[in-house]
Amino acid sequence: MKQEKITRFIKTEDADRKWYVVDAKDQVLGRLAARIARVIRGKEKPIFTPNMDTGDFVVVINADKVKMTGKRELQKTYFSHSGYPGGSRVRTYAEVFAKHPERVVQSAVKGMLPKNRLGRQLIKKLKVYTGENHPHAAQKPEQLSL
Repeated sequence: MKQEKITRFIKTEDADRKWYVVDAKDQVLGRLAARIARVIRGKEKPIFTPNMDTGDFVVVINADKVKMTGKRELQKTYFSHSGYPGGSRVRTYAEVFAKHPERVVQSAVKGMLPKNRLGRQLIKKLKVYTGENHPHAAQKPEQLSL
């Protein structure tokens, strides 16, 4: 008797969602973002499906204490465009980090997610805060070691 190979598809509602807290203090930005992106995407789970959202929520605290290696702090830039002619704006890492340190982490993780509808849906599962406190205690998040 021949055994059939069956591909199982998990419904998005059936994915067991967990909440994790990550302390970004003294973590290297790129390595931190790569690990967070894997958890948000759901690649750590055995039910991973590339075209579905099966990942978990991640709360990042102490985003203002993240590190960069080498000359990245001087060389990294963030580009945005308003949509109008001549509306391009380039900001350095130091400028963005001084005003909004949480955007640095958010941007790094967003760059490691798919560039489509799924990626825009997944980035909403990332919550970034500059201090120790976060408003997600009711979800009982677990500590995620990196």
